[in-house]
Amino acid sequence: MFKKILIANRGEIACRIMRTVRRMGIKTVAVYSEADRGAAHVGLADEAVCIGPAASAESYLNVKAIIAAIRATGADGVHPGYGFLSENAAFARRLKREGVTFIGPTPKAIEAMGDKIESKRLAARAGVSTVPGHDGAVDDARQAVAIARRVGYPVMLKASAGGGGKGMRVASDDAEVREGYAAARREAKASFGDDRLLIEKFVEEPRHIEIQVLADSHGNTVHLGERECSIQRRHQKVIEEAPSPFLDEATRQAMGQQAVALARAVGYTSAGTVEFIVDAKRNFYFLEMNTRLQVEHPVTECVTGLDLVEEMIRIAAGERLRFVQEDVRRDGWAIEARVYAEDPSRGFLPSIGRLSRYRPPQEGDGIRIDAGVVEGGEISMYYDPMIAKLIASGRDRSEAIQRLGAALDIFAIDGVANNLAFLAALVRNDRFCAGHLTTGFIAEEFPDGFDPEKAEVGDFLAIVAVAGAVHWAYQSRAASIPGQVAGHERSVGNSWVVRLRGVSHRLQIESADGGWDMTVDGRAVALRSDWQIGDRQFRAIVDGVSAGVFGIVRRGIAYRLGHAGCLADVFVLSPRAAELVAYMPEKRQADTSHVVVSPMPGLLVSVAVVEGQVVKAGEPLAVIEAMKMENILRAGRDGTIGVLHVKPGESLRVDQPILEYELSV
Repeated sequence: MFKKILIANRGEIACRIMRTVRRMGIKTVAVYSEADRGAAHVGLADEAVCIGPAASAESYLNVKAIIAAIRATGADGVHPGYGFLSENAAFARRLKREGVTFIGPTPKAIEAMGDKIESKRLAARAGVSTVPGHDGAVDDARQAVAIARRVGYPVMLKASAGGGGKGMRVASDDAEVREGYAAARREAKASFGDDRLLIEKFVEEPRHIEIQVLADSHGNTVHLGERECSIQRRHQKVIEEAPSPFLDEATRQAMGQQAVALARAVGYTSAGTVEFIVDAKRNFYFLEMNTRLQVEHPVTECVTGLDLVEEMIRIAAGERLRFVQEDVRRDGWAIEARVYAEDPSRGFLPSIGRLSRYRPPQEGDGIRIDAGVVEGGEISMYYDPMIAKLIASGRDRSEAIQRLGAALDIFAIDGVANNLAFLAALVRNDRFCAGHLTTGFIAEEFPDGFDPEKAEVGDFLAIVAVAGAVHWAYQSRAASIPGQVAGHERSVGNSWVVRLRGVSHRLQIESADGGWDMTVDGRAVALRSDWQIGDRQFRAIVDGVSAGVFGIVRRGIAYRLGHAGCLADVFVLSPRAAELVAYMPEKRQADTSHVVVSPMPGLLVSVAVVEGQVVKAGEPLAVIEAMKMENILRAGRDGTIGVLHVKPGESLRVDQPILEYELSV
């Protein structure tokens, strides 16, 4: 067994691997960039080594620096996590020359499966069902159009060496192929150093379902069942679950057998995932094999009771699998939600900044948190925007969804835009709860993005009642503070006006055993809760029925309440203050229709226009790269380009002006 393992990664996966490594009694080594000097994974490790500047190419992808860290610390094993060098065969070979074990598959297997073109050919030879398409690299946009026409629209342009949604575009016509080809190549080159693309038929109404496999070096290979990963945005997974609500047992077994056959055909060892696309009739086709630990591996761990990181370590140490296929049992249901630093109200654009508040729900009772951040930490533009993974498990899918929704309601993050409220709304969506999923789910159910401050208030009565109770508690505490000036003591009223989304509600309140009795707009309401001042979650029982959990943040004179994907600033005012609010002038918004601003922090890759150029609505204006993803800014209206404020290669802050143009009448 290993004595010391270096984790060649960062963030939540580095922290997650360290937990298992330390539990096994093995010493840990962290590596970090200058930007990550104060990161959580650095503090968790027994030793930590700085490997370079913030940019990944100069740190986490810097093989020379990582090898130096291995030599300096005497590590005899390296776990790469996912991303970065996890599927880099040259890195695995270099470790072998150094006499250090790569905790993952062999370089040969990485190469065979890491190239989507070659892996598809190999899968077909192994008897695995594959997606129709062109199995060779595409040389230029003209050839891409010809192939797409032959395959039949819609098609998927996909980076041969890629993964994680990078270097992928769906195209429905010739124009989209030409534009998508150029963008996907640039993205693939930036992310993987390889700009080769392949083209496949895009399966309509598709579900993304993958099979987890484990294989040792003694010829033993098993599968651990499936994960449903259909809830995606821009081919990036958002929600994953195990098992799938769609598969029947026959399809499950057939997919598992094909995954095992492919692993054996390539001589695979370690943990790996065979990904399939499944159509509405449960026909399934091989997509790719990820030769590494997957981001969503916790849901498999929850339903099987296995620790996949431990199994990888034992396999790399030469041990046999401790079980056979018949021993694998899957119990209950688990769902994972990826918490991202992104703004759903602005098209899910990434956000950066400092986590001024980071308070996840407590682990236990079916809740698991995999995170690599701490309060006060920074979300950087250099790395993936994922903050944490929230995993909920239960006896069945319904219980897992209920626990996940409640946990999302009380998860508190400030300092960066995030998708917590969006996730909370998503897992309560009727179609999601029914299990009717496809990879187009988010685009179909949330076509205009999602703004929690404009989301429908599902239970206004409960929100008004909770805000009133919280205000009563704070006012009562203030009135009890000793030393108040005689004759000017603070008094606590019981008649207020609660303003929610611009609508006023009359509220009267009195304390009662275990809560409060009140009237809201003349309706009697009995609110009961064990909430105390300072708690950020309010478990409400309204008229004897649970109304769920409300997240609470006190913001000046308002209370920000979060529940079921809705965020609302609620004001509890005296009747006189409510009268005066009507006289407050509304702040006018500045006219910015003639200015194109950066919707996110990032790097300006290119500008497609020059001063004086006439543009039509929809034409591309500029390309911004943020967190390894390219984003095209387009003209919202017809006009003529005026002043260009920035040049390609410059770093942009959010809302920084890029160009101005005169609008056509």
